[in-house]
Amino acid sequence: MHLFYAPHIDPEYHVLSQEESKHCRVLRIKTGDFVYLTDGAGTMCKTIITDTSTGIYHTKIIEQQSDYNKRPYKLHIAIAPTKNTDRFEWFLEKATEIGIDEITPVICEHSEKIHLKFERLQKVLVSALKQSFSAYLPKLNPLLSFSKFVETSVAAQKFIAYCPDGFQHLNAAYLAKNDSIIMIGPEGDFSENEILLSEKNGFLPISLGKNRLRTETAGIVACSIINTANNK
Repeated sequence: MHLFYAPHIDPEYHVLSQEESKHCRVLRIKTGDFVYLTDGAGTMCKTIITDTSTGIYHTKIIEQQSDYNKRPYKLHIAIAPTKNTDRFEWFLEKATEIGIDEITPVICEHSEKIHLKFERLQKVLVSALKQSFSAYLPKLNPLLSFSKFVETSVAAQKFIAYCPDGFQHLNAAYLAKNDSIIMIGPEGDFSENEILLSEKNGFLPISLGKNRLRTETAGIVACSIINTANNK
């Protein structure tokens, strides 16, 4: 089964974008083949290819489903972008495959990376969406300062992953079926001032285990824990 991304799906008949049509050609999809479309907002459509003569693929919608595999919770991860862009893109890709709803890059006191190519990052998310056959494209927010994020964020449960020992593990702290925000810091971790500010704004410091994790690894571990907790 091949899945293609169409932010706005036309009723009954839909023409794929030039980029998605190119992907079809690479996959050697031809007239009469079945493919799926998603708008990234929960709609999943089964379609049949009706015309490829111009190089642009035309489809006819056969079945359409709303809220496809919708989860009863939302996960928002705020994460300090890594100095190595490839590692941050890897996080976006894997988090999308596992299941995530929203991502906010944050600038912390110990951050090294402050410039992001959002168009490229959006393509990474779309590619992972198609790979994982998901109907939900994560929302990628603009870069925010740590203080701005913690002072404006809202969720049933808010966590900040911090390295020192003694904090409750996310596994034990998170209550399933609840919307949550998890903050992941830079390689140098959050500063003491940032921890104090986050606690003042309702964030609970938690642990992701005894080992010290890279930023992108910590993000994936947090994502996996939340999804596992909701699939028991």
